[in-house]
Amino acid sequence: MAAVRSLLSPARFTRVLRTPVLRTHVTARTMGTTVEDFDRAKAQLGTLKKDPGNEVKLKIYALFKQATQGPCNMPKPSMLDFVNKAKWDAWKALGTVSQEEARQKYVELITSLVAAEEPIQAVSTSAGSSVAFETLLFNTEDNITTIRLNRPEKKNAITVTMYGEIVKALELAAKDDSVITVITGSGDYYCSGNDLNNFSQIPEGGKEKMAKNAAELLKGFVAAFIDFPKPIIAVVNGPAVGISVTLLGLCDMVYATEGATFHTPFSQLGQSPEGCSTYTFPRMMGAAKASEMLLFNRKLTATEACARGLVTEVFPDSTFHAEVWTRLKAYAKLPRNSLALSKQLVRHVERERLHAVNAQEVERLEERWLSDECLNAIVTFFQAKAKL
Repeated sequence: MAAVRSLLSPARFTRVLRTPVLRTHVTARTMGTTVEDFDRAKAQLGTLKKDPGNEVKLKIYALFKQATQGPCNMPKPSMLDFVNKAKWDAWKALGTVSQEEARQKYVELITSLVAAEEPIQAVSTSAGSSVAFETLLFNTEDNITTIRLNRPEKKNAITVTMYGEIVKALELAAKDDSVITVITGSGDYYCSGNDLNNFSQIPEGGKEKMAKNAAELLKGFVAAFIDFPKPIIAVVNGPAVGISVTLLGLCDMVYATEGATFHTPFSQLGQSPEGCSTYTFPRMMGAAKASEMLLFNRKLTATEACARGLVTEVFPDSTFHAEVWTRLKAYAKLPRNSLALSKQLVRHVERERLHAVNAQEVERLEERWLSDECLNAIVTFFQAKAKL
């Protein structure tokens, strides 16, 4: 794998992708993306300063090949040709995805990577001070405050730092003049859940101290969603895992792209559910369907999640952003106080119950994190990851 990392370095990879311009003739917009959009995205790729990681670079390569040449028709490289084998696998995995759809996904991916490298905006607080975020993009425009998880190279996995920054961002959004708040992800993932590297750094005081600190952090994090005073809308732009799924039950609406998936593999990792999902999920989808997800690790498609009440509406990948943001801008023109007060009436009935559920879930998780079962499951995860 060292050879793969070396040969897929940013400079080398960019040179690989600087191929001749698209040769297929397209005269009109297809799935919202023109040849000009595609060429612009190719040019933007060369401006990236951060290495997006091998997995993302392989996805870019595969989408480019699929967009310009169609499904993979090259002979399979030798197993010892690590770099070309990795590229071939990525391209082959796209199967029969059309050139138009590949072009659309290529443009969306490059656009999200470029956006992630834009300077972090300083956000003024009521006290006149400012704060900058390391793991988020935060901005307010058209009466919409957007909190964008911004670790696309790590599939927006939530680190300890990100937990704290999301809470801070919610505090700012609660006090600003926006009408609604949106949470979404950079890149092609919404969020891959908890970054398990959080468990790899044992503080002074040992595992017990680590578990206690994590429990306190999680409890406050979930409480910030329970108490958030304005409508909060999740815009699920790709796969969602773990806590990014369970928190959806605390959002007021959830819009998802058709390619999104929803997975809560808690028992696979020797853990238990959080985010008040042990209360919200059975209420939304019934006890049996909730258990299928929370106990038995059932991964849902966006359509299935919508049928179960977890997702409000599903949109085609090709029009997802355009359709969703058109609606969000319309919602943001509604009277701010009316929306906030109406939400408070809805949430007031169950707020006390949600906080009690949050406390119970966190208490159980703290026990789980100290169990041999959980620790063995996490070690197994890292061992499997190291073999990739």
